[in-house]
Amino acid sequence: HQQEGVKFSQGELSCTVCLDLLKDPVTIQCGHSYCENCITDRWDHEDQMRVYSCPQCRQTFSPRPALATNTMLADLVEKLKKTKLPADCYAGAGDVQCEVFCTGRKYKAIKSCLVCQESYCQTHFDGHEEFHSRKPHKVIDATGRLQEMICQKHEKHLEMYCITDQQCICELCTKYEHKNHETVSAAAQRTEKQKQLKETQKTSQQREKDLQQLREAVESHKRSAQTAVEDNERIFTELIRSIESSCSELVRLLIPDIRDQEKAAMSQAEGRLEQEINDLRRRDTELEQLSHTQDHIQYLQVTGWEPPHLNEWFSDALQRVIEVQEEGGAEAEQGEGWRVSSLWNCRTWRLRQSQWSRKSGQRKAS
Repeated sequence: HQQEGVKFSQGELSCTVCLDLLKDPVTIQCGHSYCENCITDRWDHEDQMRVYSCPQCRQTFSPRPALATNTMLADLVEKLKKTKLPADCYAGAGDVQCEVFCTGRKYKAIKSCLVCQESYCQTHFDGHEEFHSRKPHKVIDATGRLQEMICQKHEKHLEMYCITDQQCICELCTKYEHKNHETVSAAAQRTEKQKQLKETQKTSQQREKDLQQLREAVESHKRSAQTAVEDNERIFTELIRSIESSCSELVRLLIPDIRDQEKAAMSQAEGRLEQEINDLRRRDTELEQLSHTQDHIQYLQVTGWEPPHLNEWFSDALQRVIEVQEEGGAEAEQGEGWRVSSLWNCRTWRLRQSQWSRKSGQRKAS
C-alpha cells in the first residue's frame, strides 16, 4: 500500500504542462497547481489578449493573477524526491525507457501514446492522463516500435489498412494518397488475417499428418519388400537345393541302368562278331583245302559262297553302343575305351576279309 501511495503521490505532484515533478509549485485561482516557470511561460504567450487561462480546466482570468508559491506542495515534492523508488521502476536491458523529463537514470515506460508519439513511466503517464482527461489519447502498452506505428507522411497513427496496396495507412491517407482504394480498419484486417493464418495452420497440420502417414506407409512398404526379398531368397535357395538333390538321385538311379544296357549291347555285338570271325576262319580253312582240288565244278560251287556283309551290321551295332554311352552320360575315358575296342575289332575283321579276298584271287588265277 505504501508503494501504491508513492505512485499516486507522484502523479498528483506532477506538472500537467511539463509532465515532471512540480518545480517551485504555484497554485492558481481555480485550484490547479503548476511549475512556476511552466505557467509563467504559458501566460506570457497570452499577454496580447489580456486573457489568461488554466491549461487543464480552461478557466479564464483577467487581469493576470499573481502567483504565490505553494509551500505545502513544495515540501511534499522534496519528500517525494528523497523517497527511494523500487529497483524494478528503472529501465533495464530490453525495457522501453520513459522519453520525457526523466533526469538521471531513466524509468521504465509502461505506456506509449500514439498521439503524442512518446512513452511514459508511471509518474509521467499519470500526468499525461490527467492533462488529456477531457479528450483522452489512444495509448497502448509500452513499445519500442512506436515510430513504426506512425504514418511518416502525416505523422498520424496507422489505424487503417489498404487492401489495394497491401499496406497500413492512417486516416488522412484514405482521403488523399489512397482515395477510392479498398480500405478497412487495421483491427478488421488483423481479424481476417488471423482467420487465414488459422486455416493455413490447419492445412499445415493436416499436411504434416499426411506426410507422417506417408512416411509410415513407406517404412511399412520397405519392411514388407525386405521380408518378400528374404522369403524369395529362402524359397529359391530351397528350390535349388531340391533340384540338385533330385538331379543327384536321378543320376544315381539312371547310370546303373544305362551302363547295364551298354554292357548288354557290347556283349551282344562281341558275341555276334566272335561267331562271324570263327565262321570266317573255318571258311578260310576250307578254301585253303579246296585250292588243291582238280575238280573245277566243285571249286566253283564251293567258292560261289560270299562272305557275309558285316560292315553295315557292325556299324549299326557300333552306333548303338555309342548312343547308349551318350544317353547314359558315361564317363569319357570309359566310353572312349569301348570305342577303341570296337574300332580295333572292326579293323581286324576288315584285315581278315582283305586276306581272304587275296587268297581267293590267287586260287582263281591258278
